Amino acid sequence: MSDSYNDAQASRPDPLEERKNKPLNSEDDPWIDDLDSTDEASRDTSSPALTAQTDEFSRSSVGTVPPGRSYSPTTPKREVPLRAKAPLAMVETAFLASTASLIWLINFYFPLGPVLRIFFPIPIALVYLRWGNRASWMSALVSGLLLSVLMGPTRSILFFIPYGLMGVQLGAMWSRRANWLFSIFTGTLLGTFGFFFRFWLLSILLGEDLWVYVTTQITQLAEWGFLRLGLLDQPSLSLIQALAIVMVFINNLVYLFVVHLVALLMLDRLGNPIPRPPNWVQVLLDYDG
Repeated sequence: MSDSYNDAQASRPDPLEERKNKPLNSEDDPWIDDLDSTDEASRDTSSPALTAQTDEFSRSSVGTVPPGRSYSPTTPKREVPLRAKAPLAMVETAFLASTASLIWLINFYFPLGPVLRIFFPIPIALVYLRWGNRASWMSALVSGLLLSVLMGPTRSILFFIPYGLMGVQLGAMWSRRANWLFSIFTGTLLGTFGFFFRFWLLSILLGEDLWVYVTTQITQLAEWGFLRLGLLDQPSLSLIQALAIVMVFINNLVYLFVVHLVALLMLDRLGNPIPRPPNWVQVLLDYDG
């Protein structure tokens, strides 16, 4: 029985062989013309249809096509790495923004001198080093909004100007590998502007001119200096105001230098190093980087 079954199967014509040996005719099979044209387009690399599809894939792949290579339309699209990192960037931005706000909050209610003040702009600058300009601005704004909810809009503005702006500025300088002299100088100008903005805002809210209080303190200091130098002249008002501006500038200059030192020691260990300090700073700290 098995022999007769095998003979029957052997004598039975194979439909695939008949299809292969039968000449294709567009009159019998109307879809042959479309199939032939598709095959010609896939074989011809200079086909306009293939070129258009390849260009569309290259634009949609956002730079994932290596130079010198071309892809067929059947090549699957690659996953865009930035989309996969977007949740991580959002989480880190929110975390560092809340960190900056928490440092300001703790320093306001439990002041530890200048210790916590050094860290005010560093979290926002770290966001810039890790995720760029947009993320750092979002971090500064989120910090301001969080402090506005917790402490009120006035103290939120006092944090944003200058420390939120300073964090963005330092992140931009460090990511562009600017030298310490330039980044410290620009940060000092921003800190000086923030000092006078703070005095202007608080003077409006309190209804008193706080600059008069500053000039009074500087006048007493200048008179003490004139007395030590043996000068019998009284300091003029313009000299007093100039000394006040110089002292504010020097205070911010020292502050920015200390912030750079702390960021140098801390951000290197976090994997986001800042530009190397001048040689005399490396010798002073015995820091090899």
